[in-house]
Amino acid sequence: MTPERPYHHGDLRRAVLTAAVDVITEHGPSAVSLRDLARRVGVSHAGPVHHFRDKAGLLTALATEGFDTLAETLAAAGDGGGTYVDVGAAYVAFAVDHRAHFEVMFRPDLYHSDDPDLRAAQRRAAALLQGGVTDEPDPRLAAVAAWSIVHGFATLWNTGALSRDLGDDPRSVGREVAAFLFRGDAGARGGDDR
Repeated sequence: MTPERPYHHGDLRRAVLTAAVDVITEHGPSAVSLRDLARRVGVSHAGPVHHFRDKAGLLTALATEGFDTLAETLAAAGDGGGTYVDVGAAYVAFAVDHRAHFEVMFRPDLYHSDDPDLRAAQRRAAALLQGGVTDEPDPRLAAVAAWSIVHGFATLWNTGALSRDLGDDPRSVGREVAAFLFRGDAGARGGDDR
């Protein structure tokens, strides 16, 4: 008879989240199961269930952690008067460096989207992302355009859909892509001096 694995583990919550990041990085979010994560960290299935209740609870915690980390990353890029291009490049860096979080964060079908901690983290990250476009004629639309560019680029990079002849540094290429939105657009706004 195999003895039951113990429930207790140093920092089980952190260990399970770390194991989930590994699984998502290797196989995507659909491969996550609490039973497999329990096996990976050497505890019974009850351990992860105690901390997260279910898979959606685990992915909610992971998405919340991702939005918190994204907010910290964007805040650091914006400190000292960083431009939207700086913030956009930081967004791309986050997406590449925290790919598993990024894959979950924008998939509300995977988690409890009404979770208050998650909602607060999303608002913090969104405010920092939008901060660089407040002087645009339509800041709301400019924020959507800017986010679409950097999010789309990061997604295309992470999935391997972009040709690598662009270079091998997604941060640098992402900075150039983000700059297109705010480069030489006076004519588009009616400010052409001709």
